[in-house]
Amino acid sequence: MEKITKGAVLARFGYALSDATRAQILMTLVETPSYPSELAEQLAVSRQSISNHLACLRDCGLVLAIPEGRRTRYELADDKISHALEDLLSLALAVDPEHQPLHAEH
Repeated sequence: MEKITKGAVLARFGYALSDATRAQILMTLVETPSYPSELAEQLAVSRQSISNHLACLRDCGLVLAIPEGRRTRYELADDKISHALEDLLSLALAVDPEHQPLHAEH
């Protein structure tokens, strides 16, 4: 497996989290591995959209696709990803209400 720089790791993680659906997928996979159809139903998005987001998360190295017969189960690529997400969620951000990013979810 090819080693990548710390900056590249952070860039991949940041890119993955830059989309709300991908962030929701990751948080769902923190709880338990899942299948694309279940993710699509749980997150109320199309299967095609879930498929595209899962491909992105695989390309970023954050999730693994585990073949199970005719289905594919997805899980976090490393337990440390779960810890990193939990650490990020525990941060207290100092946010100026007048300077919210466009499309921010509150």
